[in-house]
Amino acid sequence: MLPKDKIEAQIDYWLSNAAEKFKTMQGLYTSKRYADCLFFGHMVLEMALKAHVVIATKEVPPKIHNLRRLAEMAKLDLKDDEWKLLVKASNFNMEARYPDEKLEFHKMSTKSTTDEYYEPIISLYKKLCRKNK
Repeated sequence: MLPKDKIEAQIDYWLSNAAEKFKTMQGLYTSKRYADCLFFGHMVLEMALKAHVVIATKEVPPKIHNLRRLAEMAKLDLKDDEWKLLVKASNFNMEARYPDEKLEFHKMSTKSTTDEYYEPIISLYKKLCRKNK
């Protein structure tokens, strides 16, 4: 278990990084860089969830990118559509994708597809920030 000051530092770290990535996500949407917008949407949710993992476990969060698993570790009470969003948004993480998968991801990242996830990501991110207060 981390000492209280380290817990607070971890929470601040994850939330401040999420806030920065959130601004970037919004800028990418405005500039019509939809694949990158979705990727940053994943990072926004991941970082906010990792803050909640710290709150729930009093430990440094694991180095994983599976959003559903992070929410489970944080013991969050989410709606069905929010759980589904976490599963889908986990696919927006391009860390280990092969070039052909990245190409497919870019092809599917149209404005209409991005619009399907953009506002729900924002809504869940804001909810996670409120739950932290």
